[in-house]
Amino acid sequence: MEEPKIKQKRGKLSLVATPIGNLADLSERQRDTLAAADLVAAEDTRHSGLLLAHLGLKKPLLSYYKHNEAGREEELLAKLAAGENIALISDAGTPGICDPGSSILLAAAQAGFEVDAIPGPCAAIQALVLSGLPTERFAFEGFLPRGKVKLEFLQKLAAEERTLVFYEAPHRLRETMQMLEEVFGGGRRMAVCRELTKKFQEVQRGTVAELAAVWQEREPRGEYVLVLEGCDEACHRPEVGEEQLKAELKRLLDGGMKHKAAAREIAARYSLPVSRVYALGLVLKRE
Repeated sequence: MEEPKIKQKRGKLSLVATPIGNLADLSERQRDTLAAADLVAAEDTRHSGLLLAHLGLKKPLLSYYKHNEAGREEELLAKLAAGENIALISDAGTPGICDPGSSILLAAAQAGFEVDAIPGPCAAIQALVLSGLPTERFAFEGFLPRGKVKLEFLQKLAAEERTLVFYEAPHRLRETMQMLEEVFGGGRRMAVCRELTKKFQEVQRGTVAELAAVWQEREPRGEYVLVLEGCDEACHRPEVGEEQLKAELKRLLDGGMKHKAAAREIAARYSLPVSRVYALGLVLKRE
């Protein structure tokens, strides 16, 4: 008589969101998933070790970050095949959103393993909700590229009608704010969010020009989420003629307004790049 085959247990992969600054945001489901895991794959094992210690958990940790995720894939799939339940976490927030996670989840799903995502904090969504800007349609663009590529990247989004959400580092914030003003004009509404969910959470709301001026004076600290209003009807209006712009600019300059301030006001009025209006002011001075 043939012996019945014993069905081998197969592991499950769970992408677990973790707090972005406030440990009180840990949900019961997140705790339970981490407690049930045989292995925790983490972006930074030292950082994640502190989170597990806070929860009173001792779990084997395996590093899993941007530069080793491809090399770890086979190892993690083998552990799932051996019946291990794996929880994957990033340093903060939701894995797969600007952090490793999406590729291993797809690989595990295609290999026939059970996969899940345990919801929780996400800086992009937190900032979007707090911005006060339209949330019905939005585009998350992640971390902005650096250098010249950044300007080209933003220019391609100039006519985007959805609310835009970006991540930015503190040492690049001033440059980025200047580029936003140049590309989108000073009149677009936006929000600059920092230290989200933490004790000193701050959300500034205003126009691009207003907030760009603020961050030229303040020293940027912490991680930033920028939320920018999409292109409205004003973006699609026929372009204002150069002579009209020069006439309005001359009126402000003759009234004693500084060149840069006048350029910003006109740019905000017509949703134009400040650099373009400023250049017209230089032409006026030569005439």
